[in-house]
Amino acid sequence: MRLGFAAALCAGALMLFNDSFAQERAPPDLAFGRGERVAGQSFASRSPVIAPRGAAATAHPLATRVAVDVLKAGGSAVDAAIAANAMLGLVEPTANGIGGDLYAIVWDPRTNRLYGYNGSGRSPRGLSLAELRRVARARGSGDHIPSYGAAPVSVPGAVDGWFALHERFGRKPMAELLAPAIQYARDGAPIPQTIAMYWEANRRRLEAEFAAGRLEEIENARNTYWRTTPDGAAGRMPDGHSLFVNADLARTLELLGRDGRDAYYKGEIARTIDAYMKRIGGWLRYEDLAAHRGNWIDPVCARYRDVQVCELPPNTQGVVALQTLRILEGFDLKSMGLLSADSLHAQIEATRLAFADRARFYSGPNENRFNAERALSDAYTNQRRAMIRMDRAMPPPGPGVNLDSDTTYLTTADADGMMVSLIQSNYRGMGSGLVPDHLGFMLQNRGELFALKRGHPNLYAPGARPFHTIIPAFALKDGKPWLSFGLMGGDMQPQGHVQIIVNLVDYGLDLQAAGDAARYRHYGSAEPTGETPDGVGYVTMEAGVPQAVRDELTRRGHRLRPGDGSFGGYQAIMRNPDGVYEAATEMRKDGAADGY
Repeated sequence: MRLGFAAALCAGALMLFNDSFAQERAPPDLAFGRGERVAGQSFASRSPVIAPRGAAATAHPLATRVAVDVLKAGGSAVDAAIAANAMLGLVEPTANGIGGDLYAIVWDPRTNRLYGYNGSGRSPRGLSLAELRRVARARGSGDHIPSYGAAPVSVPGAVDGWFALHERFGRKPMAELLAPAIQYARDGAPIPQTIAMYWEANRRRLEAEFAAGRLEEIENARNTYWRTTPDGAAGRMPDGHSLFVNADLARTLELLGRDGRDAYYKGEIARTIDAYMKRIGGWLRYEDLAAHRGNWIDPVCARYRDVQVCELPPNTQGVVALQTLRILEGFDLKSMGLLSADSLHAQIEATRLAFADRARFYSGPNENRFNAERALSDAYTNQRRAMIRMDRAMPPPGPGVNLDSDTTYLTTADADGMMVSLIQSNYRGMGSGLVPDHLGFMLQNRGELFALKRGHPNLYAPGARPFHTIIPAFALKDGKPWLSFGLMGGDMQPQGHVQIIVNLVDYGLDLQAAGDAARYRHYGSAEPTGETPDGVGYVTMEAGVPQAVRDELTRRGHRLRPGDGSFGGYQAIMRNPDGVYEAATEMRKDGAADGY
């Protein structure tokens, strides 16, 4: 695991050495040969964390430490998730924040069932399709909604999600859960190296957008995120060796802790957002915020081997992972071997089929043209599986869509058996580039995912929810909670879910090794470079895939390109039959797993 500056400041939060209640388990009497590792596979970065009472895994050591502190103090897994998410909005604004949306899956041991929550917001009611098309043309984005500025801003649903989850499953007062993030926002929070790298990339991108006239204003973003010293000195960026101060965010979180959800959607925060949008010529209004409510939904589950994998239905892309796994169930991946040409070929082809369906059918939650039950049925699965030939890549199964985003995923589990799978995002990068006056957070650009072409299943409409890439996941074994997990990164998410399940179920890897193993990522045919006009798309792979395997995949017709580092960010908690938790984190980033 990469050791950033945050590790030194967070009291061992990377958990390379755990406290006496969270020990790493190693097989007894293991004889080591040359080149072998304690963690097992040669690519394994470390052992999973073992925690008998509670566990957490997040994308930042400090958020993980805060979550475990909440659990130790008697908070529920939902309490811990909220506290961690609030902290991540401070220390990882490159991926999430209270200007974005949220989805969650919760296993409740009292009722012995899964609950899903859709915390996604809607487009402004005062922005028409005709006006949005006019703005797109003026901004030079053609048939696509601009990525930045006021045009792609939709109602942020994260805070509503916090309070809805807390009302049903919380124990501790909200003010207490937000207190750690408030303190660090005032005093300074550690920003590790990987997040600092993304931070600088976002600054360059947003400054370029502003220079090109595609942002209504950028000074608020500069003051909030790019001038981080207490005296406001310009140009002091987090660099992996510094602290970040956000006093505006501290005041906003204090307001939420004191006045509750309505402070955001009907009170001072809503009025501030409304006034800011009017000042810069944007479309989001107080009335849009006041009308917002997320909703409880039932997860969609499908069997794969001896486990039941569960995702959230559209407007998310979760069913892509389930479709892929249903197709793969007809292949003996175990006998093919981990990272073999046959195994990777089958997985890539199944992925292409599922993504073709996503491009045709997925959109809002009330879209009648998509039927998840039919998509996961034996008849349809068998029909799609029959299209796969093992000796060569199939012809294009349908249109492809490539989507990327910056997201944070976290998972928590408590001593009572409650487990939370939560994902939260501003969508592309830090979001729209727009920071409402003195609130300390950036508004999301999730509305970019609407389409402008008539007949598209995700056609823009005022007051509608866009298609969403972010998906939490869960898996059951024998009807009992087994795995709370997720993997960040646009359309890498369902592909990552599939690879994690295959690594655990078919190849018997432990929880950490399942995430450490080399990944592939398929990109569809809708490439702006036009390099795949026949619609086949291309695949990137991490260096851990042997060259001989790459050569064989190329011979079968797959287009391989060098990996670009966009392989997601993984967190997971597994519950063993004895009730003991195991937790794992992404080795490619600066996250941490911990427990007690």
